[in-house]
Amino acid sequence: MRLIANSFLTTSLVVLTALLAGRARAADLPASSAVDAVTVYPDGASVTRVVELDLPAGENSAVLKDFPLALDPSSLRVEGEAAAKLTIGAIDAKPPRAAPPANLPELDKRIEALKDERTNLQGAIDAANARRKFAERFADTSPAGIGDKGEARPVAEWRAAFAAVGEEIASANAAIRDAQRKQRDIDREIAHLEQDRAQKPPNKLEVRIELAAAAATKATLRVTYAVRNARWTPLYDARLETGARDRKPALELVRRAEITQSTGEDWSNVALSVSTVRTARGGSAPELSSLVVQYPQPPRPQASASGAVDTNRQLLRAAPAPMAKMEEAVAGERFRVADEQQATADVSGFQVVFRIPGRVSLSASEGAKSLRVSSAAIAPDLSVRAAPVKDPAAFLEASFKQGEDAPLLPGRVSIYRDGVFVGRGLMAAASKDETVRLGFGADDKVKIERTVLKRNEGSAGLIVTTSKTDERAFKTTVRNGHDFPIRIAIEDQLPVSENEDIQVEMLPSTTPPTASNIRDRRGVLEWAFEAKAGEVRDINFAWRIRWPKDKGVVMLPAG
Repeated sequence: MRLIANSFLTTSLVVLTALLAGRARAADLPASSAVDAVTVYPDGASVTRVVELDLPAGENSAVLKDFPLALDPSSLRVEGEAAAKLTIGAIDAKPPRAAPPANLPELDKRIEALKDERTNLQGAIDAANARRKFAERFADTSPAGIGDKGEARPVAEWRAAFAAVGEEIASANAAIRDAQRKQRDIDREIAHLEQDRAQKPPNKLEVRIELAAAAATKATLRVTYAVRNARWTPLYDARLETGARDRKPALELVRRAEITQSTGEDWSNVALSVSTVRTARGGSAPELSSLVVQYPQPPRPQASASGAVDTNRQLLRAAPAPMAKMEEAVAGERFRVADEQQATADVSGFQVVFRIPGRVSLSASEGAKSLRVSSAAIAPDLSVRAAPVKDPAAFLEASFKQGEDAPLLPGRVSIYRDGVFVGRGLMAAASKDETVRLGFGADDKVKIERTVLKRNEGSAGLIVTTSKTDERAFKTTVRNGHDFPIRIAIEDQLPVSENEDIQVEMLPSTTPPTASNIRDRRGVLEWAFEAKAGEVRDINFAWRIRWPKDKGVVMLPAG
């Protein structure tokens, strides 16, 4: 028989539908549970524990005291199976009461004995102090060199008196130091015992499940709950084989999940999955209120402590957009590389769940653990891209269309080119059929040189000078040193004016660009072409800015 109950945390009495009112109070049935399955989200986790019970007939309360304090009590859900008819009632979660230690009498007796021993040691210290003071007083008041009748004593007697006083003081000091060391040891042991006898705050949550069985039976319950202090972040390995004239390039894209958790419970030998659902965002989009623009009201004079009046009011404020926030160990045998297990993907309309094969263990104090999720073999398009206005280096770029149903989530990517690790980058979010671009480091066989042909600042006008101008011209030379053709894209910047008095024009000597405002960036131009093996090509680019003579202009990168 299969049964499911969804109950929120409640302290009110829930009447079990299978029982009549007025029966005896349910008996407590201590039980333990074990974590069986975990689904980790980018901002939390869902944990399922399994409880095996031998239930007597009638009402019982399964009491589980091994749940983590970090769980969300409102997320508790229970489902179960039993041979006989079984009804699940209330589900209650609360921290257990702090209980005194079971050996409290023994602890108290030991503390009392230690305190008596400390008192005895203090008596020994007091006696030694008295001996020392007596010896010091004897040395001050008794002349060692004069006898009873005033005659001079022999020097040997003086020395015996000095030695007797010194020995007595040294003996007293040694007794005091020894007793004080023993007192310190006793104080430390008493402090430790006091900690042991104190009632410690609970480190586990108590979950109580009300059950009613029609007959004695064995039952299996699955308790599911949500925790927040667990997460997974996507990681990627991008391994590019650049190919040659007779071999096409190939790209292997490996997805990984880096999982961390500090829930206070160990996940030992569990069925582990990672999901793309974000659970901490809430269920609905935020509600917007009206945004009103108006003239500021005249400030009312209000004297401050310094006599000044604050008249500044902020009308509009832009909220900053939230920012989204590996090493791989490859085991190989001598002749055959070992396969690395990877997950299976369950794709639905609103989420993707990657199920890690086998069983996985991850303790609460272990730190991050990286697991392989999937891999894809991709036939990329290779090109070389450069922005010589900033860096003359040519960078190899692989682009491909994301063909999987599971979206690529933002994350760090480790870049490998022809088996060599060349750096790290960031993977942008990409849904199915979107184009993905990944950089694979500098291509030293493509040489790019940008030179300034003209830079002229002056005035423009017929008779009377009416404006100022800034005219510039550049030439970019591209050389393909490969023995095969490759597509090359050169980017440059045409200034953009946001004021009608500042006019910008691209001059006719410019080699016509193949694209403008690329990737929605104003004024960014691109010259893309297929460069044959060994080909050299020049790109000319010239522009002029004109503005009123009585003003100055500056060129700043857009925010």
